[in-house]
Amino acid sequence: MNPMPTAAAPPSLEPVIDFYQQITPERLGEIEQLYAANAHFKDPFNAVHGTAAIRSIFEHMFRSLHEPRFVVTGQVRQGQQAFLTWDFRFRFQRWDTTTVQTVRGASHLVFNHQGQITLHRDYWDAAEELYEKLPFVGGLMRWLKQRARQ
Repeated sequence: MNPMPTAAAPPSLEPVIDFYQQITPERLGEIEQLYAANAHFKDPFNAVHGTAAIRSIFEHMFRSLHEPRFVVTGQVRQGQQAFLTWDFRFRFQRWDTTTVQTVRGASHLVFNHQGQITLHRDYWDAAEELYEKLPFVGGLMRWLKQRARQ
């Protein structure tokens, strides 16, 4: 009699949460351990494959923003998948650098049996959470939103 195959234990989310909440340019090398070599990453601005491309997104983030950081506010896990909700806090480099901005979003993560992320998809509203906060563009976005409601 063959024993029933056992499913892999769900991966721990703690290393992922810790990485994102404590992210610094010096920690970006950890992406190679957290993500599978051929991982897919997608957000409203990017769609890339592979750890080098994923790392490049975060290198750009550190070049473009002051003090970017994530605060994970919730988590749901089911088998090899997880959903994290988060607040992304930062200050713009080019404009008012004293005001801390917050983008609220969520990440869908899929893990392989080694516990590495194979799919990372971020969901957040770029219009409301980002464009409306930009000088010039923000006024236009708020006007368009108001017109759409009428």
